[in-house]
Amino acid sequence: MFNSFKNLTEVILHFSTDKVCREFLEANRWNGTPTCPHCGCDKWYKLNDGKTYKCGNKECYKKYTVTVGTIYENTNIPLPKWFAAIYIITAHKKGISSIQLAKDLGVTQKSAWFMTHRIREMVGEKHPEALENTVEVDETYVGGKMKNKHKKVRAEAHANGVSHVDNKTGVMGYLERGAGVRLNVIDKTQSFKDMVKSNVALESIIITDSLNAYTGLAKDFKDHEVINHSEDEYVRGEWHTNTIEGFFSFLKRSIYGCYHNVSPKHLQRYCNENSYRYNTRELKDGQRFEITLSNLEGRLTYKNLISK
Repeated sequence: MFNSFKNLTEVILHFSTDKVCREFLEANRWNGTPTCPHCGCDKWYKLNDGKTYKCGNKECYKKYTVTVGTIYENTNIPLPKWFAAIYIITAHKKGISSIQLAKDLGVTQKSAWFMTHRIREMVGEKHPEALENTVEVDETYVGGKMKNKHKKVRAEAHANGVSHVDNKTGVMGYLERGAGVRLNVIDKTQSFKDMVKSNVALESIIITDSLNAYTGLAKDFKDHEVINHSEDEYVRGEWHTNTIEGFFSFLKRSIYGCYHNVSPKHLQRYCNENSYRYNTRELKDGQRFEITLSNLEGRLTYKNLISK
């Protein structure tokens, strides 16, 4: 790895050509031995264009490049712009809007929007493991406040019995002390207790507020400490949910201050982006960028992005 990238200028200067980017990806992904993404064969032939390989397996014989099976597959955006976008998104503390990224990279807003979502998908946990030890659990709700909506909208909501919570999308947060945070958009088909059990090891100590939806967790986990906010209790010795609540403030500043409006459909990716930056906050921007570049397997297609 490079460890020398101190800022965006150095990244742009180093990864200035498609050739340099591809050489980096080949070394990082294949470790010097090109491998067919279709059959896994490591016998290959390199074609005259300098970037395309042909599988040496007679039963396969397909052509491929280092970008096949990665977030860069079938993209018309030059790889140097991709690398710059990855650095910007992972380094900016509150993220960057697709409009601003489009201006910075010289691409269309539609392309920048697609790139940002591919990168958010890229930094999401591929194989999440259960959180352990002491885990703070809390929920928050993302969406515009009912009092800020038009009078007619508020009247309709009141007539239909829509509360301020029903107007928003819920996000469940789990923070393992000394480790990291995980966010899940709340699945209304699951209870809060089921969501906790799906993400936290049963040998753990759970800390929550006094919401009734968490009642009974003590039967499933090592211990369940309850902080009663309704009685102005916020800290009891080492027990509190202040850390996860503090992270929620970062999440909402990112959404309201930068993106302004996030649809429930795409909210999980914005959660991935913010939790990734938080979990790697001890790293320098250059280190985080290099680690992110190595996590390139899989891609989000435009068809899946816009599907209902």
